[in-house]
Amino acid sequence: MSDTPARKQLLHLVFGGELARLEDVEFKDLARLDIVGIYPDYASAYAAWKAQAQKTVDNAQMRYFIVHLHRLLDPETDMARQR
Repeated sequence: MSDTPARKQLLHLVFGGELARLEDVEFKDLARLDIVGIYPDYASAYAAWKAQAQKTVDNAQMRYFIVHLHRLLDPETDMARQR
């Protein structure tokens, strides 16, 4: 057994798609959203986001996002952490 405390999973979703307009976050075709994956921490999610964003750099309408799933799954814990 290890003496170091286990880190809590802070799940993050990385996804993207082509926007209808650059001014809004409204996707052109929801059926064509690219679900990159779910990651156990922000650093992993950021690396995946950056890789996908760089692959689509030639398409100005294409955007990728990181969603903090842990904040949606347990908002009370997340709010306590911010205080």
